[in-house]
Amino acid sequence: MTVDKQRWDVLVIGSGAAGLRAAIAAHEAGQRVLIVGKSVKRDAHTVLAAGGINAVLGTRDPEDSWQQHFADTFIESYYLADPHTVELMVKDAPRAIEELVSYGMAFARTPDGKIDQRYFGAHKYRRTCYVGDSTGRAVLYALADQVDRLNIPVLEHQYVTRLLMNEGACVGAFAFNVKTGQRTAFIADAVVLATGGHTRLWQRSSSRQDENTGDGMYLALLAGAELSDMELVQFHPTGMVAPESMLGTLVTEAVRGEGGRLYNALGERFMEKYDPERMELSTRDRVALANYTEIIEGRGGPNGGVFLDISHRSKEYILEKLPRMYQQFMDAQGLDISQAPMEVAPTAHYSMGGVVVEPETHATRIPGLFAAGEVTSGLHGANRLGGNSLAETVVFGRYAGEAAAAYADAHGGQSATEATLRAADDALNALIHAGSEDGRALERDIRTLMWEHCGVVRDEQRLLAGLAKLSELRARVAQMNVRVGETHHDLALAMDLQAALITSEATLRGALERRESRGAHQRYDYPNLDEAMTVNFIITLDGDEQRVTARPVAPVSDELKAYLAQEELSLTGRLLE
Repeated sequence: MTVDKQRWDVLVIGSGAAGLRAAIAAHEAGQRVLIVGKSVKRDAHTVLAAGGINAVLGTRDPEDSWQQHFADTFIESYYLADPHTVELMVKDAPRAIEELVSYGMAFARTPDGKIDQRYFGAHKYRRTCYVGDSTGRAVLYALADQVDRLNIPVLEHQYVTRLLMNEGACVGAFAFNVKTGQRTAFIADAVVLATGGHTRLWQRSSSRQDENTGDGMYLALLAGAELSDMELVQFHPTGMVAPESMLGTLVTEAVRGEGGRLYNALGERFMEKYDPERMELSTRDRVALANYTEIIEGRGGPNGGVFLDISHRSKEYILEKLPRMYQQFMDAQGLDISQAPMEVAPTAHYSMGGVVVEPETHATRIPGLFAAGEVTSGLHGANRLGGNSLAETVVFGRYAGEAAAAYADAHGGQSATEATLRAADDALNALIHAGSEDGRALERDIRTLMWEHCGVVRDEQRLLAGLAKLSELRARVAQMNVRVGETHHDLALAMDLQAALITSEATLRGALERRESRGAHQRYDYPNLDEAMTVNFIITLDGDEQRVTARPVAPVSDELKAYLAQEELSLTGRLLE
């Protein structure tokens, strides 16, 4: 099959909220922009972001401030977030809300017509804007509507297999259509990665099949970018435990935000033991570990979970505030959550590490390559504040798009050599062969490995055993049976597995180096937080070998230190610390 060639000013890889917002920004800067995505335009992973989007508007709590939003975010990062990145996001989030409204997003409103705001766990004030429990879907649709109005083209079903490089700069990407197999070299003056995270690599995950497989992190690392904090993966406290097809599917934090209570199989409201002040509105890491502890100590339910109960609220209230959760449990289990509790357990939910970017432009260290959204590191540290992820996509999607447009303006006429294109084509051809291994079985084995060896709680023995098993899996992946015909899903799965091997290794290696318990990273063998490890662990490639180095977190400004002093993080009651 011949390789098609297309020429664009800015190429955006990923059609979720971060990618769409980047494309809008680059288009408005006067560039010819193309979006390519694995999924269809209105069904990217963003649709699953249920709870809300943060911005200091002061609707419910006028005393809120961007400085307080900074403090909540930075403290919950356990001091591992980049302070400048956090400051930029919290200052710009209100503007992002205004932009979404201008695109047609219909936020929930107070009786006097202001955008309503509610609590999320670990927020001092109510600053989470929402649309029922379908905020992510509303954000994505508003951005997609704007993309349509601007006539920005979107190519669906495109699997990007490598970034195209020329003299150290990124000059595009090579991809194939999963349905037709058509291969395309997208030549571009600037590229924005907005491909999401790597949480699908865990057995219990809130991500759907074939998304969040770490492919963007893989692409960036192989091209020469740095990864950071790959071990810092947020396990959401509440994922579904039944049926098997719904294992790990998110039960939004909004259930707890609206008054949901957690009980064990003995009927005990156990958060009283773990955080008696904030109870179910405690931080995600603490609630996840509380749920995990109750389950492993034998106080779980019949499906290995604990019980989340919102039935003390009226059915009318639940249908207004949590319509998607109500329907989700009715469809999957025939369970009326206004009458009975939900059984839930922790689920891999968010990649807090990822590609290293410069805060103000979201440029990587590779000229011409930018990144935004969950694929990046810097904002969340060791524990993401609920509601910050959607804010991140629209704030830094704009930053990356504007910076990519400016770079394209200054570096027009980029190209890739024929040898580079042949190498990308040959690498794909090399994956297509008869083999003894089934791709889905390999995928399942990697996910089991990561859950058992790098799950909610880790230790050195398990992590080392995980690396050894990963080496065995690498040999098996090379023997995967990959056939192409009516579709090219086997080839896409083979690429997913290539990415999974690299990103799983980076995660395991980062987890080995972080010899402490901090936020979402918990170790049995190092149960305490170690101040000496207030660093970010950076992954780079040296040939085929991954190297890990430590980089100190940037200092906080004196102005903001005062807010942190007012809200000093207490370690009292922190689980396994």
